[in-house]
Amino acid sequence: MRHYTFVDYATQGYVAVVGVLVALFHNDTVPHWRWMLAGHAVCLAAVHGLIHWHARRPSARVLAFLRHFYPILLYTELFRESGLLNRMFHETYLDPMVIGWEQAVFGCQPSVLFMEMLPHLLVSELFYAAYFSYYIMIAGIGLALFLRDREQFFHYVSVVSFIFYTCYTIYIFLPVIGPRVFFRAIDGYALPSAFQALATSDDYPDAVEAGVFFRIMALIYNVFEAPGAALPSSHVAVALATVHFSFRYLPRLWRGHLAVAVLLCGATVYCRYHYVVDVLAGLATVGVLLPLGNWLYFKFKFKPGPPAVAAANAPPQAVTRPPPESVAHPPGSERPEGTSGYMK
Repeated sequence: MRHYTFVDYATQGYVAVVGVLVALFHNDTVPHWRWMLAGHAVCLAAVHGLIHWHARRPSARVLAFLRHFYPILLYTELFRESGLLNRMFHETYLDPMVIGWEQAVFGCQPSVLFMEMLPHLLVSELFYAAYFSYYIMIAGIGLALFLRDREQFFHYVSVVSFIFYTCYTIYIFLPVIGPRVFFRAIDGYALPSAFQALATSDDYPDAVEAGVFFRIMALIYNVFEAPGAALPSSHVAVALATVHFSFRYLPRLWRGHLAVAVLLCGATVYCRYHYVVDVLAGLATVGVLLPLGNWLYFKFKFKPGPPAVAAANAPPQAVTRPPPESVAHPPGSERPEGTSGYMK
């Protein structure tokens, strides 16, 4: 495993740990657990093979792309899988517990009342667009860093993957659907009547449902969402992590990026995807995991060993030629008139 970096250990560790959990704790809610185990074994072998194949052929462009993009290709499937495994440790979802916390702290359900207070199309579209921007943040910052500096991109992917994997692990042990459960049964689960009664409404305002971004998010959640993935809010944790990288590497973008991310935090509650507790947990998650992920990234960035080993572990860098002014000339020599400054 000498060619492994932090993101490789994090990915392989997550896939292996979840596989062990499935093998030891599967129940009737995981009827296809054997297929899951086979999928995890294939994933472990494929990633391991890719890492070593790239180490032998570091100049191959396709291998270099897969070597550094493969965690992104796994996000959606690993996220959806967490929704299939989150009742191995709890018979049902834990929303009543979180709803009780909200009621005890606020005396109401903010995730229901926020939209009721501002049931206007322009307001709702602003919040739903901010919530949708989560996907643009992840892809946009990643693409900008990929085009700017491959090593910065690899740093970004490594830390963001670490945060995602930690959130997915928590979802398996703490399944919370979120405030949407006030308005319809999700995954066959409906709130007990005593908790359902805490909502002031059981419907969405007509003006909100008329919005384009409302419909876009409804489609995304119908296709890709995993029930029980609300606590902590990965939208909050990952969005703020992307702001950290724009602050660090893209200073011209970070102020506007931060403004949208703050709006996104409010949107998680307004759009009824998260309880306030989920948002606070997301803030705590990024507060702990971001510095830890940075430390682990730099700790495992290069491996001790011969220079060739370190070079194989490093992300590919664009090769640039120095400008003419930077080329040294021997003392007393003169550049021939009409020639470039590059040494032949």
